[in-house]
Amino acid sequence: MSRITSTRLSDSRELIYFDDPGTPERTPESLVDHRGLPARGEPGEVRYDALSGDWVAVAAHRQSRTHLPPADQCPICPTTAANPSEIPAADYDVVVFENRFPSLGPALGDIPPLPAPGTSGHGMTGPAFGRCEVVAFTPQHTGSFAELGETRARTVIEAWAQRTEALSAMPGIKQVFPFENRGADIGVTLHHPHGQIYAYPYVTPRAAQLGAVARKYYDDVDAKETLAASLLKAEREDGSRMVLEAEHFSAYVPFAARWPLEIHLVPHRSVPDLAALTGAERDELSHVYLDLLKRLDSLYPTPMPYISAWHQAPLDPVLRPAGQLHLQLTSPRRAADKLKYLAGSEAAMGAFINDTTPEAVAERLRSVAAAPASPKTLEGTRA
Repeated sequence: MSRITSTRLSDSRELIYFDDPGTPERTPESLVDHRGLPARGEPGEVRYDALSGDWVAVAAHRQSRTHLPPADQCPICPTTAANPSEIPAADYDVVVFENRFPSLGPALGDIPPLPAPGTSGHGMTGPAFGRCEVVAFTPQHTGSFAELGETRARTVIEAWAQRTEALSAMPGIKQVFPFENRGADIGVTLHHPHGQIYAYPYVTPRAAQLGAVARKYYDDVDAKETLAASLLKAEREDGSRMVLEAEHFSAYVPFAARWPLEIHLVPHRSVPDLAALTGAERDELSHVYLDLLKRLDSLYPTPMPYISAWHQAPLDPVLRPAGQLHLQLTSPRRAADKLKYLAGSEAAMGAFINDTTPEAVAERLRSVAAAPASPKTLEGTRA
């Protein structure tokens, strides 16, 4: 099991070290932030969009956030005398900390209820309650998740699971979403391998849409199975879109994939979130997830830009029973030198047009052997 150590940065933000099994105890110095940061500001606001019924976060303070700094000024590299970073330690394994420039939070609470029947809700606002966290996968500034060893990947999974459980218990939180944006083509603002976790004070529009469809299916079959489980069963029986099958997880390209590259990774057991996975399931996930990422990077000469989105069941009591954990791994790359851009049909109408066939993509991913682990992985130096 990972060793977990919590501390506070000088502006009161929480920072949590997740250390690989067998590593030394944390030194007291690694827990102290000497920067003397100013106090945190109040949250932004959420505004209700009366046309769509969605909440929109307004976070103008994020305009000043760090954007692609040089390596010697990276805010999530270990602290040095020349670069007192967000992470006080001189070395670490995995770190989770509250974002200094959050879209949501730092305050927690309930946003206003939806408008009363017969009213539009136009002009309704509330504090942007919630929490945004950064997950640093490695102390190494360059590289990617795919270059981690399985031990480190397992520590990251432990961090995702622990934070999912902790954030889900916080006041006002309705959905917890771990994700990773990888690559300049996706719009990352830091090159250092990292991900994020958003804890929303509302169920997001996409989760609400998926949740409603899943709930209807769940009710129609008298709660015998989730929609995600039914789809996985159908894909495994068909086989043409399967990418890999293991003991606890299987991955496939969905029948109606929206993106040129899209993979769904689904546990065989119906669980709502990462926190509900057993130790054996988490062990296998560390291997299977690395396998998928390596396959993506093997398709073209340069690393694959992607969004890795962990869909977890919302905390809403109506939607949660029908929800099931699954990963949606997508990339806009449709060829070695071409990207899919969301133009009129997709961006304005939400009507996707895919330039690839799911069956052909799955065949390519099956045929690409996951690259072997590098002799020098991004494990850091702690031992």
